[in-house]
Amino acid sequence: MKVSLGKRAIVAGLGAGVVASGVVLAGAAQTAVAAPGRDRAEPIVVAHRGASAYRPEHTLAAYELAIAQGADYIEPDLVLTKDGVLVARHENALGGTTDVAAHPEFAGLKKTKTIDGVTSTDWWTEDFTFAELRTLRAKERIPATRPENTAFDGRFLIPSFDEVAELAKRNNVGVYPETKHPTYFASIGLPFDEPLLKALKKHGLTKRSSKVFVQSFEPGILQRLDKRTDVRLVLLLNGAGQPYDFTVSGDKRTYADLVTRDGLRWTASFADGIGPATNWIIPLDAAGETQAPTTLVKDAHRAGLTVVPWTFRPENSFLPADFRQGDPASPAYPRAQGNAAAWLKLLLAQDIDGIFADDPALATAVVE
Repeated sequence: MKVSLGKRAIVAGLGAGVVASGVVLAGAAQTAVAAPGRDRAEPIVVAHRGASAYRPEHTLAAYELAIAQGADYIEPDLVLTKDGVLVARHENALGGTTDVAAHPEFAGLKKTKTIDGVTSTDWWTEDFTFAELRTLRAKERIPATRPENTAFDGRFLIPSFDEVAELAKRNNVGVYPETKHPTYFASIGLPFDEPLLKALKKHGLTKRSSKVFVQSFEPGILQRLDKRTDVRLVLLLNGAGQPYDFTVSGDKRTYADLVTRDGLRWTASFADGIGPATNWIIPLDAAGETQAPTTLVKDAHRAGLTVVPWTFRPENSFLPADFRQGDPASPAYPRAQGNAAAWLKLLLAQDIDGIFADDPALATAVVE
């Protein structure tokens, strides 16, 4: 069962000289034109943390560029501040993606915490008010892989979910938020449920037809939301391990159990789709090369679930070994562009309903 997920934002083209991951897109402008007003069967392109191959992730600049590159949806990972504001960050840890270490006024907020079973020392969003967080500036999370993005370090604010949702609405694209560490945040008195539902209502995202998918790696929050909202819900499936709320509750099921037919039928009782790691669709061998596809996409469609895997990234270090290009002995090899277009074509051939992409321009070009 193939499900149409909405209207595609079309790239008018990228002007001469604009190169997307080694693919020159001819005829180019850097703004998206209006969607053609009809549902299309092509898979959607979800801008993973924005156009994060080109700008520091989870910044309005990254989301704006993703829209210009033709993304159908923009994806903010959501965490909470001390005063309960939803903000876009990949994690509640701030050290790797902001200049917080350069702010002596916040030195006393550096703490050691255990989040989902992992202990680390950092600065944490839940210890900052939103006003305090806005004094920080974003920086590139993986500078060794994306050194060009470091040119933008220190230029962009940390956006609220309200700002991201407003940007999406102004540009007629969808928003695809993920709740990060919901069990942890609930344990410290900052549950996601009310702030998220309030924000969805504020932005008119309350119907099943709304341009929104809410996703999480934890089934529990999706089960609660399913009772309170009609928006579409997506269970994310990590490549290994089990949902953290299962760990807390003593549920022995793993993500491997959830990709079985029984697991998919259970997921369909509260969710509308799954977001699996690509290895659940196309496994890799010990050498990192692709193996025969699984039946996951077909099984999920039979259960009534859409399938939007993660994450499509253009650099060799993120690609299966048989899609990497260049000299492995070169220091630049890990960050060099591989044959990402061919990798995405293989994924699309499995009848997926969309793709999370760090490079929305390339993903859109391949899909279209």
